[in-house]
Amino acid sequence: MSDEQPPTGAATGPACEPEAGVAAAEPTGLAAVEPAGSAPAAADELESLRRECAELRDQLLRRRAEFDNFKKRVERDRSLAGQDALARALTALVPTLDNLERALGAEAAAGALRDGIRLVHRDLLVALEGLGLRTDDPRGGPFDPERHQALTHEAVPGFADGTVVDVFGKGYALGDRLLRPALVKVAKGEEAPHQNDPETLH
Repeated sequence: MSDEQPPTGAATGPACEPEAGVAAAEPTGLAAVEPAGSAPAAADELESLRRECAELRDQLLRRRAEFDNFKKRVERDRSLAGQDALARALTALVPTLDNLERALGAEAAAGALRDGIRLVHRDLLVALEGLGLRTDDPRGGPFDPERHQALTHEAVPGFADGTVVDVFGKGYALGDRLLRPALVKVAKGEEAPHQNDPETLH
């Protein structure tokens, strides 16, 4: 019988070796487990982003509307400023038209002088009408206090009460803006005789 002992730490038998084809055991179900509450947190974050996107879109639409209104206001102010400047210039030229018309009506103006004045008046009037000036000569029409200024009222035979019988100065307008009312004489109806008038008693 031999007295030799097996080496210390050596395998003592087949039970110490793993069987072929058998993998080492691993904990099951740990790798697939997600932290508790992660799905609701993602949904809340998505909803928050949607709300923020809607708010930004609403702000953008408001800013765009405000900018459009600003552009329209600037264009309107610019147009009004141009109209005001043109109205001032045309109003300043109205007395020149009056003087030319008076010169044409003067008895002393004759021949070449009258023809020259008439040409200047016509050319100036055509140029101003091209800028939008409108002339109002209400002679023979009804008196309109919105467009006419009555300098005198007289009873004129053959004219109905309230009829413009003479024009001392034509009216001028720029579009719908009145630059100067027409200066006119208006017919007034004859007063009915008083019943106590001695001439009416006979």
